[in-house]
Amino acid sequence: MNAPQTVVDWTEANQRLLVAELARIKCLLRGDEAAAAQAETDVLRAAMPAPAAIDRVADRFGLSAFERDVLLLAAGVEMDAELGELCAAALPSRRAQASFGLALAVLPEAHWSALTPVRPLRRWRILDAGDDGGLVTARLRLDERVLHFLAGVDYLDARLQPLVRRIAPAAAIADAHRRAADAVAAALRDGEPPLPVVELAGDDPHGKQDVAATVAAGFGLAVYAIGCDEVPAAAHDVEALAALWEREAVLLEAALLVECNDAAPCAAARRLVERVHGLVVLATGEPTTLERTVIRHRIDKPPRAEQHRLWAEALGAAAAGADAAVQALAAQFRLSAREITRTGRAVAASRSGAIDDALHEACRQIERVRLEGLAQRIDSQACWDDLVLPAAQMERLREIAGHARHRLTVYEQWGFAAKGSRGLGLSVLFAGESGTGKTMAAEVLSNALGLQLFRIDLSAVVSKYIGETEKNLARVFDGAEDSGAVLLFDEADALFGKRSEVKDSHDRYANIEVSYLLQRMEAYRGLAILTSNQKAALDPAFQRRLRFVVHFPFPDAAERQAIWRRVFPAATPTRGLDFVKLARLHVAGGSIRNIALNAAFRAADAGEPVGMAHLLGAAHAEAAKRERMLTDSETRGWV
Repeated sequence: MNAPQTVVDWTEANQRLLVAELARIKCLLRGDEAAAAQAETDVLRAAMPAPAAIDRVADRFGLSAFERDVLLLAAGVEMDAELGELCAAALPSRRAQASFGLALAVLPEAHWSALTPVRPLRRWRILDAGDDGGLVTARLRLDERVLHFLAGVDYLDARLQPLVRRIAPAAAIADAHRRAADAVAAALRDGEPPLPVVELAGDDPHGKQDVAATVAAGFGLAVYAIGCDEVPAAAHDVEALAALWEREAVLLEAALLVECNDAAPCAAARRLVERVHGLVVLATGEPTTLERTVIRHRIDKPPRAEQHRLWAEALGAAAAGADAAVQALAAQFRLSAREITRTGRAVAASRSGAIDDALHEACRQIERVRLEGLAQRIDSQACWDDLVLPAAQMERLREIAGHARHRLTVYEQWGFAAKGSRGLGLSVLFAGESGTGKTMAAEVLSNALGLQLFRIDLSAVVSKYIGETEKNLARVFDGAEDSGAVLLFDEADALFGKRSEVKDSHDRYANIEVSYLLQRMEAYRGLAILTSNQKAALDPAFQRRLRFVVHFPFPDAAERQAIWRRVFPAATPTRGLDFVKLARLHVAGGSIRNIALNAAFRAADAGEPVGMAHLLGAAHAEAAKRERMLTDSETRGWV
């Protein structure tokens, strides 16, 4: 017997041992003494830097010695031409294939039960007995995934690659999530088999991934996730997926995370969770009912104080001098630990420009996609100087901005959030006629706070299908609260109108939608702005939940004059404008802007600076839109 050559790595050592194992099988097929070949494999196995692939398969799937040799026989036909010829010579069909009958005849410690559906070879779909004959004479086909594994090539099964994805280990984890992971791991270690399902409910999808990855890592496992919508609907397809995953979980040493997150698990996902053995984690929005034993924990996004700590850790040395910015981020945005870590490290690594601005802009981009489709993003450059309102209204708007800025201090540090979630929402109503500056005030607030402004698209939110409106509104509020966005419900009386008397099912569900809105608005901690031309049309129960109500009066002559003076950009050429005469025009700020813009186009077309004649023509056009003729007193002396 030759001493083994110096082994370079596990792959080379595994290949040598597999060749020796196949040489032993060939001895058995020829009827030769196999003791020397067995001794050779024993020496090579002792020199392995880690267990060989064939030994891993035998150990993990609980193969008997005979089943192990059957697996090698089927693999050898695919890998070794000489072994295939020996099989052909031994079979009446003269085909180079393995069969169960041949295995029973030549392999030691043979037992008939090896190829029953309940034994590992067929239960885990490692081998398949073809349909080209009886069980004894049929060709034994080795699954390609297992064949490559025996050769030392490990990869995710190609049939699972479109369905599952690997979850990276947690780079940083919130303290509450770490405690949950430790509790889950302890329960799994102390429990009796089979393992219970781990259900993680809550609003933090990344946090659930972090908990699942942390728990799995404690058992030496990787984590692969599948979305609920990726689970096939048919029962037999779920059964096939479950069997395929169970085998893959053994080969890869992995756990499965079924992600439903903010939705309840569908019937197919529930069936998969009930069927799969091993470590299975179910991520849902709210707890659900399962037949199996369940370990439940709630995983919500980290509280503001915890986010502050995570930001500091992610930024590292770059956090020095940026504490005010970090405090603002924690107050305005509600992000997961994974998002904070990824964003903070990226900004710290780039260090281009002011880190405060870079952090804020990076956070603004994170959740934007969640609202787009249900809301229109408004990029605003409007500032306080652009607003022309009475002093009382301006003071109220600045007070609203102060409430939005200091949410973290009052809610978290001063303890108001601990008293309950009701009344913590910052919901305000801007009431007044069209064109009095309500939308511009919303733009000013979002710009002053450095937050994105989204106008809610009511046509996209309100659905004729029962329950869909609530789902859409949940997406709106969740996305806005996480990203710190300002929500603008323009003409809110269309959505927040008075609840009607219940006369049929449509009235009942319409009232349910309004009630749901009232609950979400009361608990929503972001800034939600509603505008209405008819304040009286709003539901009284909703009005009681508003933090501020700002009335936008029709501008008087002095205010209209101020608006006229500010409406033209500095680059616009003007000539002979009389703002006192223009202020006599009895229109609101929105109409003033329309007239100014129309006049600018008229002047540009004529190749002239904007003058009173252009404004007179634009004013008449605006009045025609509203079907109201201008009076002589309004335009006397313009030209």
